[in-house]
Amino acid sequence: MEYRNLLSPSWDDYELIDSGDNKKLERYGKYFVIRPETQAIWEASKPEKWLAANARFDWKEGKGNWKNNGVPESWDLSWGDMKFSCKLTSFKHTGIFPEQSPNWEWLKEKTKKLESPEVLNLFGYTGLASIATAKAGARVTHVDASKQSNAWAKNNAELSDVPENTIRYMLDDALRFCEREVRREKVYNGIILDPPAFGRGPKGEVWKIEEDLPKLLASIKKLLSPKAGSFLLLNGYAAGYSPQSFLRVVENLFPKAKGQYGELCIEETSTGKLLPSGIYARIVI
Repeated sequence: MEYRNLLSPSWDDYELIDSGDNKKLERYGKYFVIRPETQAIWEASKPEKWLAANARFDWKEGKGNWKNNGVPESWDLSWGDMKFSCKLTSFKHTGIFPEQSPNWEWLKEKTKKLESPEVLNLFGYTGLASIATAKAGARVTHVDASKQSNAWAKNNAELSDVPENTIRYMLDDALRFCEREVRREKVYNGIILDPPAFGRGPKGEVWKIEEDLPKLLASIKKLLSPKAGSFLLLNGYAAGYSPQSFLRVVENLFPKAKGQYGELCIEETSTGKLLPSGIYARIVI
């Protein structure tokens, strides 16, 4: 496995302008947003640029709150041939993870090389990885435990002109769903997962990454097709693991596969410096 940090540059509808003091200043379309960022333990490089912010998320007494100056409830953005809506959610997120853009490119490339591929996207959230693979020719099963996230993902697919019935949306617990798929002897040509550190399924199932990720990966080993070109992408953000941890777990499951692992980083447009934004491991059979 090759160690490679993936760099997400800015694009027309997104840029990371500056970071520091445990925050980051971003532009989504025409709106400038300040959000918490625990990785940014340094001082901001361009404090004067932060004055242009249209919205700011702050934690106070254990609760998050947006100070909003004219940002609408939602607005549409695009990346390549993908379109999606952006929202200021109560958990500080916007529904978009820009550090994933190098992985979207990789998913499109690997999907196009397969014949009639089927892809499984676990913890699918707002569906941008599902859209990337669907636009590249895959039939996608999108699994998320949140009804609101699935609705958001469906709307994004419609904005992106993904053909109807190309993506199947499952409101389900990822681990339970995969265990059932194993019993059905189902296989997929591509599997994507971005598990949270902690979460709950639609029926109250508790997800703890340190306990449940090994169980989930054991099922994924059986679900991933042995056909040449099949791929796996594992992402992580707030679980506290190192890229080496992802390397070890993926190599144990697929010792002969080729791929990369490392950090996901976003480049600041005002300084050229990098903000670490997650880790990943990806392989091709």
